[in-house]
Amino acid sequence: MKVNLEDLNAFLAVARAKGFREGARASGNSASTLSEATRRLEAQLGVRLFNRTTRSVVLTDAGKGLLARIGPALGEVQAAVDVVNGFRDKPAGTLRLNVPVSASRLVLGDIVPPFLAAYPEIQVEIITEESFVDVIAAGCDAGVRYDERLEQDMIAVPIGPRVQRFACAASPTYFERRGRPKHPRELLSHACLRHRFASGSMPPWEFQRNGKVVRVDPAGPLVVRAGGGTDLAVDAAVAGCGIIYLFEDWLRPHLDRGKLEPVLEPWWWQFSGPFLYYPGRRLVPAPLRAFIDFVKAGSDRKLVDR
Repeated sequence: MKVNLEDLNAFLAVARAKGFREGARASGNSASTLSEATRRLEAQLGVRLFNRTTRSVVLTDAGKGLLARIGPALGEVQAAVDVVNGFRDKPAGTLRLNVPVSASRLVLGDIVPPFLAAYPEIQVEIITEESFVDVIAAGCDAGVRYDERLEQDMIAVPIGPRVQRFACAASPTYFERRGRPKHPRELLSHACLRHRFASGSMPPWEFQRNGKVVRVDPAGPLVVRAGGGTDLAVDAAVAGCGIIYLFEDWLRPHLDRGKLEPVLEPWWWQFSGPFLYYPGRRLVPAPLRAFIDFVKAGSDRKLVDR
């Protein structure tokens, strides 16, 4: 049986995105094109691949079986094409990266623009997501996460600052009204602006000093979704609504302008920077190889500058 490769790619886009509209946005095709290609594939195979309702698109058992086999297979086909791409003077194609919002904001801004200038035939697509994902199943070439969330079979390349801190801060008006905590446990009596992950977890605030670790779980008037709602929490802190606990680099512009004031700075939690990760069991696509080399060269330049 000869199956159209474009129809298989259409099925893969819908299956990974869990919907025709979402698949259309991810693949650059129209929803109607994906729908027609899926119907054509189902007719040729003689089985239903999706159960469709007005509200959802769910894989059937046959669809799950097909996805499990063709996802890696089509990835290898693309990797094989990229081997040929490697013989070009300049690599071309699409590089898809799955990153948390913090990395998109604090790390990639210094890397992606010069990379695009150096490789004008590569298109970079950034998918922001806070949870750890299987980058291949998500249709991405690589991801950015911190070391505690990396799987052992992944190759990890340092990217961005190698040391970061979580800062604790509030507006001058808030401290005038409520006073300044002198120990992390005093945050329990303050208004604190929290964030919650999509999984529902709300991580405690962690502090460290002279080898001593303190974790607190304060309450407050605002809880936002990690990543997407973070700027709202920062705005609320600047407006005097409470104390915020966030990446120091994210808060730095407001700290430098005096809109926020640091608190408990000797206790700020310090941790290692993020990593670019990708599977080591497959050929590396040319756009990703170019990006890896660019990131490594940038790290080497910084070491020389020091």
